[in-house]
Amino acid sequence: MSVAYKALPFEGEKGSWTVFMSLCKGCGLCMEKCPKGCLSWSSHLGAYGTPTIEPNMDDCTACGICKAVCPDCAIAVVKKK
Repeated sequence: MSVAYKALPFEGEKGSWTVFMSLCKGCGLCMEKCPKGCLSWSSHLGAYGTPTIEPNMDDCTACGICKAVCPDCAIAVVKKK
């Protein structure tokens, strides 16, 4: 049996970025660790009815630090080559 998670995708010049809303608990750790400060709270609600996050793709470098620090694996980042 496979499980599908509702994804909120974003596309930018340097890569693509996805938050899986049913996994995001809104802890904000990704926002704290983002070196560009390009993450902000979203109007979409996550796992506990708390806001999820979304990137400003004009500033995002697709470095993947947010993905690495997310304790719930709620973020996927793919850097363009």
